[in-house]
Amino acid sequence: MPIVIFDIDGVIRDVSSSYLRALADTVEHFTDGAYRPTTADIDQLKSEGIWNNDWEGSQELVYRYFEAQGTERSQLALNYNQLVAFFQSRYRGTDPDNWTGYICQEQLLVEPSYLEQLSTAGIPWGFFSGATRASATYVLEGRLGLKPPVLIAMEDAPGKPDPTGLLTAVCQLESIYGIKDSAPVIYAGDTVADIYTVAQAKRIDAERLWISVGILPPHIQENEKSALTYQATLMAAGADAVFSNIQELTVNQIKKLVNSPAT
Repeated sequence: MPIVIFDIDGVIRDVSSSYLRALADTVEHFTDGAYRPTTADIDQLKSEGIWNNDWEGSQELVYRYFEAQGTERSQLALNYNQLVAFFQSRYRGTDPDNWTGYICQEQLLVEPSYLEQLSTAGIPWGFFSGATRASATYVLEGRLGLKPPVLIAMEDAPGKPDPTGLLTAVCQLESIYGIKDSAPVIYAGDTVADIYTVAQAKRIDAERLWISVGILPPHIQENEKSALTYQATLMAAGADAVFSNIQELTVNQIKKLVNSPAT
């Protein structure tokens, strides 16, 4: 059976009212209130495939705003650490021991029973996310009630589309489950960077079957045209399939993807 690795943000939890809101707050703050990016602006940035880290995405949008006003980024005294601290004050809250920020408003996009179905079918699964370990653990263990799963988080590997974290998660699962053959790997994510990560993994481990599954984040599905455009973007980036919710990636769908001549 194949190995399934999940992204977290936009796949396991809805971050439209948390990470995306914190990103917009941060850009607005560091442009002195002159510019607050829309969700479409943020999606456009992420479609470039290299802005998976929302701290870096915030910084880039600040730079681009001032460049549009005629100020070169080299002239800006933008402190990245201060930017990250502000972002986290919105996302987690100001109390490091008792989170009260936007993270508390996130909606789950998966039921624990879905993961149990994969386990029952003998499908190993884990997570590779650009979220911090604390944030990822908050949702996986605190909200979903999972026993500590295989998780490669921000602190553990370079950012996507670098495939190091994905490869590491696969190796850990192979070790845990005693998988000796090169089992097929499915990686499910909601951004172009996630799809590019699979493409990079293919270049490193060309003997293995790699399958990229795109997931439409909830905020995209509020508008049919946006959803179709986003789906087309993921497919153009190389997604083998796109679903509106991760739970549509059923055991039967996994088998079809692995056995499909198209992959």
